[in-house]
Amino acid sequence: MGVFAEFHFQNRANERLSEREGQQATDDMFVLADGNTAEAERAGAPGYSYWRSTLRVFLSNRASAGILIFLLLLLAFTFLQPLLPDQKAPTEIFIDPQTGTQYRNVPPNAEFWFGTNSIGQDLWSRVWYGTRISLFIGLCTAAVSAAAGITLGCIWGCARRWDKLFTEIYNVFDNIPYTILRMLLIYILRPGLSTMIFVMSLTGWVGMAKYIRNQILIYRDREFNMASRCLGSSRARIIVKNLLPQLIPVIMLNTALAVPGAIGSEVFLTYIGLGLPVSMPSLGTLINEGRAVILVAGQRYQLFFPALVVSAITVSFYALGNAFADASDPRNHR
Repeated sequence: MGVFAEFHFQNRANERLSEREGQQATDDMFVLADGNTAEAERAGAPGYSYWRSTLRVFLSNRASAGILIFLLLLLAFTFLQPLLPDQKAPTEIFIDPQTGTQYRNVPPNAEFWFGTNSIGQDLWSRVWYGTRISLFIGLCTAAVSAAAGITLGCIWGCARRWDKLFTEIYNVFDNIPYTILRMLLIYILRPGLSTMIFVMSLTGWVGMAKYIRNQILIYRDREFNMASRCLGSSRARIIVKNLLPQLIPVIMLNTALAVPGAIGSEVFLTYIGLGLPVSMPSLGTLINEGRAVILVAGQRYQLFFPALVVSAITVSFYALGNAFADASDPRNHR
């Protein structure tokens, strides 16, 4: 009896469903739901911008924002310092009007804020002039090295037929000690600012290109790149849109570290006597001059001030590069 009742109930349900399906839909069967268009748009997902998110994450860190402001102010001051009132020329030799002799090794005072060197030149003007020259060398070297490294690394990683050629070129540059190569080129070429930038840029791209190539090999055959090729995207578009965005943290970090690296190389080349001319003081020249009087207690300020500026620039660019690399990682975007 129970089985029969269950069968009868199921049969009646099927009959009602058939009757309802046979009816035509009318307007009174539907009821409009209340909605607010403005609220619906507000509830939608906001537009995502990679660079805006990177900048927001970077500026949210007060330490990194402070370092960026410090570097911008330092760079601006090196160019504005000669325009300030009562500034002395960095290469002028000052004479004591009472004795008629040079102001040699005068410690910091109200007239010479950083003191003078062994021939009576103002260290305040020389330090900021040298900072301007060294920063110009570092920024130019970093820009050229980054551009060459990214371009050659992308070609090296994407063009399979050029892989062997680029590998041999890399082996040639990588197996020659950079210091010896730079020394030989400076001996051959005419010493100067352009020579210094050319010599450092000639070897600065090697590490960047190698790393870019290795990273491209990792992402080159991923599914999203294969889909782009199937849709007809050109190789250049795939590199710009698909591959380079994956490498931005590494590129930013290496570029930021290239600036203090170039300044350090300039200091070393000046230390061994292959730096810029005497008429063009740089941080390397000032450190080399201060090193000669380091054993004299009353003259150590000649090494302290340029070394302090070099240390501040090196630490700031290192911290800034790491902070921007972390901020440019999409996994840190919210």
